[in-house]
Amino acid sequence: MISSLLAVMSLTVSAQDKNSMFNPVHTSVTSQTIAPDARGGAMGDIGAATDPDVNSQYWNPAKYPFAISRAGVALNYTPWLRQLVNDMDLAYLAGYYRIGDYSAVSSSLRYFSLGEVYTSSDVSGSNDMTIHPYEMSFDVAYSLMLSEKFSIAAAVRWIHSDLTYDYTEETTPGNAFAADIAAYYQNYINIGQRECQLGIGLNVSNIGSKITFGGDDNSEFIPTNLRLGASLMVPIDEYNKFTIAADANKLLVPTYPQKKDGESDEDFEVRKQKDYYDVSSISGMFKSFTDAPGGFKEEMQEVNWSVGGEYTYNDKFSVRVGYHHESENKGNRKYFTVGAGFKMNVFSLDAGYVIATAKSNPLDQTMRFTLTFDMDGIKDLFKRK
Repeated sequence: MISSLLAVMSLTVSAQDKNSMFNPVHTSVTSQTIAPDARGGAMGDIGAATDPDVNSQYWNPAKYPFAISRAGVALNYTPWLRQLVNDMDLAYLAGYYRIGDYSAVSSSLRYFSLGEVYTSSDVSGSNDMTIHPYEMSFDVAYSLMLSEKFSIAAAVRWIHSDLTYDYTEETTPGNAFAADIAAYYQNYINIGQRECQLGIGLNVSNIGSKITFGGDDNSEFIPTNLRLGASLMVPIDEYNKFTIAADANKLLVPTYPQKKDGESDEDFEVRKQKDYYDVSSISGMFKSFTDAPGGFKEEMQEVNWSVGGEYTYNDKFSVRVGYHHESENKGNRKYFTVGAGFKMNVFSLDAGYVIATAKSNPLDQTMRFTLTFDMDGIKDLFKRK
């Protein structure tokens, strides 16, 4: 079941890569790794250190105490893998509220639908049925400013995955609990005669239990992820500013073992059980830095990186570009992104678009949409009335 979902989410590679080199990091609930919002998605999947917005819950919740608005809510929608199917999508609802001037509470709800799946359990067709597999999560976070330049945050998350589709398997929906630990640094530096805003962010997300779907005693790793980013906002003049940013990501999950030359099937199964399935999630986080079969070179291939830029006029209109890179041996997700946003006093609307560098990439032409409501703007609107 899990391998089927991974196959859909992975990209097409050459036969040579599949046979000798292709070795992606395996996780369950892969929908947790999908960028949910149009702004971060339009900048190449970046958000660890960009200036805070409502959807910082996914990228780095420690940014919320630096938000200008007192509170906000955002609704995000992404039609997913529309090059392959027409009924998969991701919905993401996020919101925050600043408590005083130094802390904030935030929350988000994620729902990923795999559409309709037709199943048949026997030749007669008597047990044929259509199911609707899905994954969802709910989290809450608390962030605290420790100084005028530095803040930290912690989040807790419940993850649910219902992929049960075959009567012949004793499968059940899986549940997991996880936590995030995040930090954010913001300061102003002088470059020439301009005062520029520097941001540095760190978020270790989905630190938690493994997840079991039944059918056997083995449990799967959830996508524990290390995200590190930096950004620099440069004001051009009173109305124009430009932001450049970069993020690096590494899944803190052990690399799935590969069968060695001359190794028997029985020995491989014993080694796989010991080195992968019997490893706890916390031990797996440390193991993930040193267990790649290809050594240090392959460990570096497990680091995804993104770069992006955002131009904003009068804090009302924004244009964004970005690029996301993943090694051919670890998934081959390489694509450019573009997007734009328009902001009013009460709400803002953003859109993002993916342009894959390979024709076979199912992420090509992926759209993202975000509708954000500024609670301060709504409050001011009612005051004027």
